[in-house]
Amino acid sequence: MLTKRIIACLDVNAGRVVKGVQFEQLRDAGDPAELAAAHSRAGADEVVLLDISATRENRATLADTVRRTAQQLFVPFTVGGGIRSLEDAMVVFEAGADKVSINSAALAAPSLITRIAERYGSQAVIVAIDAKRINGEARFEAYVSGGRNPTGRDAVAWAQEAEGRGAGEILLTSMDRDGTGAGFDCDLTRACAESLRIPVIASGGGGDVQSFVEVFHDGKADAALAASIFHFGLHRLGDLKRELQSAGIPMRWPC
Repeated sequence: MLTKRIIACLDVNAGRVVKGVQFEQLRDAGDPAELAAAHSRAGADEVVLLDISATRENRATLADTVRRTAQQLFVPFTVGGGIRSLEDAMVVFEAGADKVSINSAALAAPSLITRIAERYGSQAVIVAIDAKRINGEARFEAYVSGGRNPTGRDAVAWAQEAEGRGAGEILLTSMDRDGTGAGFDCDLTRACAESLRIPVIASGGGGDVQSFVEVFHDGKADAALAASIFHFGLHRLGDLKRELQSAGIPMRWPC
């Protein structure tokens, strides 16, 4: 059985890691380079840095922050936020990223996925999808601009198109669960996982061991991403991986 991944997420605003609830009420969590190093030492399989204000402020990702963070890591490092062109992606890769995550720009110009994949390989391209339930049903709409603007696009259908255009992974965030600790939206994750051949990373709602067990078993996720529970000491990453291993979820890194 393939091992599952635990990914630590750094949401960065003005050079500092922040975390909120449902994309609002942001609070400071620390320096990205220091937190990245700590998460890596604790056993994170990967680290994702998302410059959450870059798209809204119409600027490029903070290359200096990416560079400082990359220097602290020996695990795969993904960077997203403000990547609107192949040239933007090149800057991020040159600063030390192993993968890029694109969201709003991919929906605005889906050919960007293909251009980056052709240059760096599909394994280096993650398409991030912020999704919200429609009227409480098991249907999901994709949002852009940091979850502020609805697109009218079905999230699962968009994930399928992104795969066809060359994406190597989908980073799927439940806006309804983001920062709540109430558990991942397994309906959302499973709907994407069952319709794709590429890995799906579940995001939004991880709060305890059981929520991770459920998203791997019921949600069929290939990886799970979390932030608050690691940044604020609500759960030790190494302990989480040991408990998941005991629950029958195959984990990387000796726990």
